[in-house]
Amino acid sequence: MISTGDTLPEATLIQMGADGPEEVRISDKTKGRKVVIFAVPGAYTGTCTTAHVPSFIRTKKQFDDKGVDEIMCLSVNDPFVMHAWGESTGATAAGLTMVSDAASEFTKAIGMDFDAPPVGLFARSKRYAMLVEDGKVTALNLEDNPGACGISAGEGLLEAI
Repeated sequence: MISTGDTLPEATLIQMGADGPEEVRISDKTKGRKVVIFAVPGAYTGTCTTAHVPSFIRTKKQFDDKGVDEIMCLSVNDPFVMHAWGESTGATAAGLTMVSDAASEFTKAIGMDFDAPPVGLFARSKRYAMLVEDGKVTALNLEDNPGACGISAGEGLLEAI
């Protein structure tokens, strides 16, 4: 599992562009930049929608003030779902970037994948928030329970940095 001080592995994510889904390399997103990546187990799920995304909408300006170039919300959902979820939560309007790890490539590469068959979640991402500076993890807040949103919330990551 990835930890503070590690360099992110290369992976391809998908975000919605003006002409539809676009592939983006994690290295292109993070090279020479200060980026927050927060991951959720699933778009439109309870805690993700009512707590996690709103916490980063609330704290966006504080991250901007700390020199963060981009806040990315990542989930193992398809890019169409992530786009619609960003619109419905106000995340897109607030300036958050909604990215899809549809094949779970990045999530598996950093050891953050899990299954929860009783609730129908397979190959999903654990709930976490990290600060990445020039491709290197400088802060990582991982929740013990996927239903919890404390240290991985915007306020929790701000306290860690």
